[in-house]
Amino acid sequence: MPTGLELIRAEMARQHADALTTFEQSRNMAGRVAESLHATGRLILLGMGGSHFVNRIGEPLYRAQGIDATALVASEVLRAPLPAGKRTVMLTSQSGGSGEILRYLERAAAGEERFGMTLNADSRLGRAVPCLVATGGPERAFAATRSLVLSLIMHGAILRALGLDGAPLVKALQAPRPPSVQAAVEHLAECHTIVYSGRGMLEGVAEAASLGLMELARLPAFAMEGGQLQHGPLEILEKGVGVVLFRPAGPDGKTTIRLAEVADAAGSPVVVFDVSGERPIPRVTTIALPRAEGLASALLLFPALQETMIGIASRHVEKVGEPIRTAKVTDGE
Repeated sequence: MPTGLELIRAEMARQHADALTTFEQSRNMAGRVAESLHATGRLILLGMGGSHFVNRIGEPLYRAQGIDATALVASEVLRAPLPAGKRTVMLTSQSGGSGEILRYLERAAAGEERFGMTLNADSRLGRAVPCLVATGGPERAFAATRSLVLSLIMHGAILRALGLDGAPLVKALQAPRPPSVQAAVEHLAECHTIVYSGRGMLEGVAEAASLGLMELARLPAFAMEGGQLQHGPLEILEKGVGVVLFRPAGPDGKTTIRLAEVADAAGSPVVVFDVSGERPIPRVTTIALPRAEGLASALLLFPALQETMIGIASRHVEKVGEPIRTAKVTDGE
């Protein structure tokens, strides 16, 4: 019987190959979703947990393609239903069996065009609506690893059908192994709390990373958009509060420098995952990756983040990847 960590490692080992195959095999279904989006002009992305945070990564990228997109937590929408209207709804569930997603499917469509995104074609979601289905079957490991990359590339397939250049996504998936993250692990391992922060679509990356760390290391971790972090929460910074920043290419990279300087001055250990292509920020630990923009940057960042989460978790938890309170697939609240 493989351990939780062995299952995670096995998922990670094939995530890029599965993602490349998924990207090519999703053309037809992605085209159907794109046709719906052109007709409705409105996209609601629904998910729970890691699926929601992947939707958050995709949300601003759809807007950049002219689609009015909003990512919402499925359980919130169950309590406060959206007004009836013409829109496209994407239901994201790596298992295809998330309780909140299944309950949403029980509600009348009321003018919605519904699609799904899953790793399991034989799931209730996979059978209920037209779905993009990732290659390789369901994820077995507890924490979302391979499923994040695969869900992200399925969004990439839809965005390509809307006009996004797919070549940088393929290049990112074919990139060599990420650089060593040992310096980041050493810098953060003794922290009692970790704050992740990004801008734009990198905020969704920050949210996914904070969830993964809480699942694996059982440490308090949260994510805040860069602007929000400056509006008060900077008061928590101290020696035991680690700060992980995502530095993008382009103008937003300068805002990362300011946050890094403030956090460093407060005594917080600071790690910057950097896809800007610029010189490292002084006085902080930098994990430099190739320069990339948009969805390609997220695809480059995830392997490095996965290794960092595992490294930190291994300092805090005996059986990494073996949950004690939650399950891989929940039936909802």
